[in-house]
Amino acid sequence: MRRALGLLGLLLASGAGAADLDDLLGVLAQARTREVRGVAQVTVNFPPRTPPTRAANRLPTLPVRPALLARNFNVVRVGPELQVGRTATRYDLTPKAGNAARWVVWVDQAWNLPLAFEERGADGAVARRALFTKVNPSPVKAAVKVPAVPRGLGAAVARALPGLRLPPGFTPVALRPAGNRWEVTLSDGLNTLALVTAARDVQAAPGVASRRVGAAFVWLTGNLPAADLTAALSGVRQVRPAELGTFFADLSSNP
Repeated sequence: MRRALGLLGLLLASGAGAADLDDLLGVLAQARTREVRGVAQVTVNFPPRTPPTRAANRLPTLPVRPALLARNFNVVRVGPELQVGRTATRYDLTPKAGNAARWVVWVDQAWNLPLAFEERGADGAVARRALFTKVNPSPVKAAVKVPAVPRGLGAAVARALPGLRLPPGFTPVALRPAGNRWEVTLSDGLNTLALVTAARDVQAAPGVASRRVGAAFVWLTGNLPAADLTAALSGVRQVRPAELGTFFADLSSNP
């Protein structure tokens, strides 16, 4: 009997988690076409900025990749809570594996749109926080697009940097040249990392790891513990920029 009740509890919890995830994905999908405006405070502690807090009339756009978010995060609904005097539902997002940042998103229950969000690193420190202190009477139209992941990008990155071990949950989603270097954006659905191959090293700083491979350097930057960033690059044994260059040329000629 006790075992049966335990299994039932697990099934109910799993079902509740799936429903919470679906509801949050619905909110984030709607946020691509409508948004709240008003007076907001945006604080960025990582990477460090001076001053860390600025005023805005909207929340920054979250770099959401819905399929990756669903695969890599546990989502739990909490609440209701008050945000800027309005009733909101809180969603806690925790990575299923690894040490990526966890998030909290507060959603207006009437508008079904975000009112605030917060990002915390694996050490619990607040990396980024955005919240409204005043909101306008009604949301407005928005137009946020989620670019498709270029076909073959993951394989091209693996060929260009043999031995690279991506942190749990992260996958290449975008590529762009920047001068004499290449920058690949990695995403787990919400957190992003920058993977760079360049002719020069990068200055040491929190959230930055680099490795010299032959005549080139590979950097990995983002809100992960230093050990995780370093481990991802530790096995890289070659840098083959032609693999990325060829891929980018193919991408440009076939939009």
